[in-house]
Amino acid sequence: MKKQILLAMTFLIVLSGFSQVLKTKQLKDYNGFFNFHYEESTDKIYLEVNDLDKEFLYVNSLATGVGSNDIGLDRGLIGRERIVKFEKAGNKLLLIQPNLNYRAITDNELEKKSIEQAFAKSVLYGFKIEEHNNGTYIIDLTPFLMEDTNGVANRLKDEGAYKLDLSKSALSLDRTKAFPKNVEFEALLTFKGEPKGRNIRSVTPTSSLVSVIQHHSFIELPDDGYKMREFDVRSGAIAMSYLDYATPIQEPIRKRYIIRHRLEKKDPSAQISEAKEPIVYYLDPGTPEPVRSALLEGARWWNQAYESIGFKDAFQVKMLPEDADPMDCRYNVIQWVHRSTRGWSYGASVIDPRTGEIIKGHVSLGSLRIRQDFMIAQALMNKPFVERDDNYQPMLDMALARIRQLSAHEVGHTIGFTHNFAASANGRASVMDYPHPMISINDGNINFSNAYAVGIGAWDKVTVAYSYSEFNDNQNEKDNLNTILSDANNAGLQFISDADARAQGGAHAFAHLWDNGKSASQELENVMTIRAQAISNFSADNIRDGEPYSVLEDVFVPLYFFHRFQVEAATKVVGGLDYNYAVKGDGQTIVEPVDVNIQKETLTQILNTISAEALAIPKSKLKLFPPRAYTYSRTRESFKGKTGVAFDPMSAAVTASDMTLKLLLHPQRANRMIQQKSLDDKQLGLDELFDDVLNNSFGKRYDDAYKDEIQQLINERVLLYIMNLAVSDQSIFQVKAKANDAINSLFRDYLADKKKPSLYAAQFAMLVKEFREHPEKFKIENAPKIPDGSPIGSDFCNYNEN
Repeated sequence: MKKQILLAMTFLIVLSGFSQVLKTKQLKDYNGFFNFHYEESTDKIYLEVNDLDKEFLYVNSLATGVGSNDIGLDRGLIGRERIVKFEKAGNKLLLIQPNLNYRAITDNELEKKSIEQAFAKSVLYGFKIEEHNNGTYIIDLTPFLMEDTNGVANRLKDEGAYKLDLSKSALSLDRTKAFPKNVEFEALLTFKGEPKGRNIRSVTPTSSLVSVIQHHSFIELPDDGYKMREFDVRSGAIAMSYLDYATPIQEPIRKRYIIRHRLEKKDPSAQISEAKEPIVYYLDPGTPEPVRSALLEGARWWNQAYESIGFKDAFQVKMLPEDADPMDCRYNVIQWVHRSTRGWSYGASVIDPRTGEIIKGHVSLGSLRIRQDFMIAQALMNKPFVERDDNYQPMLDMALARIRQLSAHEVGHTIGFTHNFAASANGRASVMDYPHPMISINDGNINFSNAYAVGIGAWDKVTVAYSYSEFNDNQNEKDNLNTILSDANNAGLQFISDADARAQGGAHAFAHLWDNGKSASQELENVMTIRAQAISNFSADNIRDGEPYSVLEDVFVPLYFFHRFQVEAATKVVGGLDYNYAVKGDGQTIVEPVDVNIQKETLTQILNTISAEALAIPKSKLKLFPPRAYTYSRTRESFKGKTGVAFDPMSAAVTASDMTLKLLLHPQRANRMIQQKSLDDKQLGLDELFDDVLNNSFGKRYDDAYKDEIQQLINERVLLYIMNLAVSDQSIFQVKAKANDAINSLFRDYLADKKKPSLYAAQFAMLVKEFREHPEKFKIENAPKIPDGSPIGSDFCNYNEN
């Protein structure tokens, strides 16, 4: 009995001592997934750790941003997710991140141990144990929360040398909260430095001091009820992967699985059933109308795809409660993000790194993009403000149509889908493509009422079916998934994603960014016709009364370069390929060169884009563009020139020709043409390409002095790009030989015309002489930079790919 009393007294003394530590402090208590306490007098958070070695999810993010698209530190920026756990080491608790890239999925514990010991893990932080009692450890979490976890200083390095200034930093309690399955922490971090870059100076009130709020989330891991689904290259799903060293030798060691939300039917046997837990996205209540309604509508399109696989109301979009934290992992969020310049929108996902299950989807939509689409419509419309200045509805309608599609697109990334840049060749089959406005001409007027598609596409239903369809125990999941993809192929739906659709050296004939139509050649012809008509219509009535003519010049920019993305698409056809992410036995085309007739037809249309007829801004329009008005200086989205304050139409033409030539005369394309010609003599040869390019540049003469001067500048760019092929490290031997021969033929066939010699033949001869004498020093001189064009209304749309 005495022993029991003694033990009880000892326990009470220890417990009293433990609680006494907390009682001596004035603390605000937070109880949840982790219990923690805030001490205002020291600005510290004390965390209770009860379960050592228990894994949980840690996510860092930014609650507030810097406001510059170029710097990239946006409000709502999701950082990394990590599986972590606390381990005790002496008088410390270590926050450890296991290495999940290398695993051994086996019941053999020693085999698992061998993998853990073979690859490094990461200790994210070491915490001194402040107190310990009865299995509960108290640690000061504050120094961890005050670290530059999001790498802000590194992101600012191009703007100046910035360092975290803790004297001007503090914990932020407004959204520091505890819930049963997650706890959320925030800290105001200030970075001090000497600003050097223009970007940081433009977005901060005191550019030597940059303050942002950093967010940290500790999240309970999901239960083991989620079923992983194997990744298929044809599915359009985003993949996560790891190496499993317990794999039998005859099987692939790298395992690939799709990322997706958990979605299950209430009644698995029913053809149509509600979900046990629907996927719900919440829109930022700070989004204004009419954008708010457009974003809600576009995001909700995805429910059409879930309905097509038997789910009722499984995908929902609501307004975020005003007291909710958009960084809280319990909410999938569509956030309206402001920046000082137009920039990208993107969709990020927080996933369980063990399985690929999506925990949180987070969409960031740049608020200035809608204004770019409005400006495109304003440029295309014939005299929109001739009668009244409030005739903005047609332009607004087009801009809102784009923002609906953008909402669906970015949400698509966060529910597990990558881009499909071949969708536009199949009747706008996916919101996961980058859409160019589809325009037509009616009675000389530009019609953009059908500029953007409405609703989810046929390919989107395929990706949802692959990723989210449920199968019962009597069904073979792999066979059913193969059937979904083979049916899509039989329906003519093609899937090609990012790297294969890019313009620089790109080769895929049907997968492009910001294009329309099955035929890149026909659509380029169509776009050039629309461009010509819209330029012909363009007048002072494309701006409102009282606006400076400098605004009219800005409106003209996207119109003049309206063909830029279709040029990118068309150039990829030359020396191009048709191919798929084919797997053995699926019957898809594996790879084959583009038909020579299609290449030649396309080349004809491409060459039209480097002619003075197409690129010379009509003389009557030049009278609309005076030197820039006071406070309306040129920006990155303005025409660049070499004539001082005067508008420079010649540099505009050089810039436009340059965007064609740098793609058409790309070393990788030239190398492919040599290869294709060697395998099939009927294919388009590099010699033919050079002949056509020279004939459509140096072979042209104009009686109109204005056009002839522009053509001479275009000719210079042609020569420089051919020279570039002759010396580029990327060019193979044969390309260099043929490029040099083309330069020789230039004098023989074009510059040595004694009947009508070119006034500039001597200058071209000097350029070639300098090139011959010092080829190792030759560098192509940059043309005036083309104004920003992508994003429309954006070369890359981000998403998390694990």
